[in-house]
Amino acid sequence: MRIGLHGRLSPASAAATINMIVARIAASGAVPVMERGLAQRMAAGGNPVAPDTELMDQAANARLDLLVSLGGDGSFLDSVDFIGRASVPMLGINLGRLGYLSNTRIEDVDATLKALVERRYSTEERALLTLRGCPGFGEHDTALNEVTIHKRDGAAMISVHARLDGRFLNTYWADGLIISTPTGSTAYSLSCGGPILAPQCDAMVITPIAPHNLNVRPLVVPGSSTVTLEVDARGEKYLVNLDSRSVVMDSFPPLDVRPADHTVKLVQLEGQDFLDTLRSKLSWGLDVRSGIEGSLR
Repeated sequence: MRIGLHGRLSPASAAATINMIVARIAASGAVPVMERGLAQRMAAGGNPVAPDTELMDQAANARLDLLVSLGGDGSFLDSVDFIGRASVPMLGINLGRLGYLSNTRIEDVDATLKALVERRYSTEERALLTLRGCPGFGEHDTALNEVTIHKRDGAAMISVHARLDGRFLNTYWADGLIISTPTGSTAYSLSCGGPILAPQCDAMVITPIAPHNLNVRPLVVPGSSTVTLEVDARGEKYLVNLDSRSVVMDSFPPLDVRPADHTVKLVQLEGQDFLDTLRSKLSWGLDVRSGIEGSLR
């Protein structure tokens, strides 16, 4: 088995942990294949990887069986972009904080590697969004969590004219607008009052950010929809975000958000599912006053 390693971490404190993971992968009988940029950052910090570790520039050409993202959810989203259309299953080992997507604890790395090598896991396909009309992203035009239009810091609110499959939907006067996937419904959209969608839902969520009109609420639309956005920004510039990547726009072309023509495969270990993640990461069933878990299961 060939296991890829990718992450955007650079602190020296993480490098020792990453080297430990590389050694554990090799000891399990699998072949560790590290993204070259990560290896270079580790070497620059005085923690080079083992000299016999294979390096890769692209996931598509590395003959990977799966890819492990090292870090938090930001690293995980970068790893999704790194995979692109390679159709390589992904798993995240959490070296960050919350770790909603990167939900494998570093304490469980040995058991996790054993399960991976023995192929005791399943995969779950997650929908991606693609953005058309914003050339700043080039070929990196897909998002696992969300596409976001946002005003720049200190600027006045923006107006976003939205059409759904060619029909006028609404003009949002707000700090911005989020178009999220079911996976992204537990991320930025949730913090702005959007609903949680199960990953299997064929839908997307349109969620305004701090809307001027308080009667405007998040809207769930079919996952096959095309949402066209046209922006009016008094500050003449605004931000377009795909997950953790951002482009500053100073023009106002129509932007089309639609389902991508490919998906990403997430590794699901035995005994791990969406409901478990909701309870553990969002503290569902936990009495925050006493720390006692609720009795309903």
